Amino acid sequence: MTQIAQFIRGFQDHPASVDESYFGHMRFALGFAGALFAAGGAALIHALIPPLFETTASEKIKALHTKIINRH
Repeated sequence: MTQIAQFIRGFQDHPASVDESYFGHMRFALGFAGALFAAGGAALIHALIPPLFETTASEKIKALHTKIINRH
């Protein structure tokens, strides 16, 4: 199988490995990316103003970890 064919096949194989369609996997990954972005923003604000968002980033990361563990 050529490298291009392997790459294209990954669009089906990887989502299927977690029992999702391509678009279902995209939706999950985009939601996960958005949550990480929000957690990063909270951490950035916390770095500048320590009394704000004291546990927001760590709680969001814990929730995301639980979501990953529970989906398999």
